[in-house]
Amino acid sequence: MATQASAAIDFNKGDGVIPVVALDHATHRVLMFAYMNREAFEETVATRRACYFSRSRNRLWRKGEESGNFQVVKEIRVDCDEDAVLLFVEQMGDAAACHTGHESCFYRRLENDEWREVEPRKVDPAKYGPGYGHHTKQAG
Repeated sequence: MATQASAAIDFNKGDGVIPVVALDHATHRVLMFAYMNREAFEETVATRRACYFSRSRNRLWRKGEESGNFQVVKEIRVDCDEDAVLLFVEQMGDAAACHTGHESCFYRRLENDEWREVEPRKVDPAKYGPGYGHHTKQAG
């Protein structure tokens, strides 16, 4: 059963998922972009920890479940069309929101038609083990 908050969100527009932008609650810096289904949204509201829906794994993705880099949710906002959400979070663990070990997933900038890394890593993601990071679907 949907909560009142999740019932107001239009999950149908995006085939059951909505886009989510996570921002640092203190600086408002964009940390990452992800998706949520209704279950992930409701878990996020209930636990105040960011839970997303991984489209590549086709399951809930509790941010930090592998790395310890979880996000404490300080505020949640919905857009005017009720089909996208902003999470204002406190990034915990190694302060790396990105699976690459960067503070933000937006650490590359377009310069002269090339993507250049403009921010250093906070941590080497190898620290979290060989299977850490994005998982791709197997051909089959």
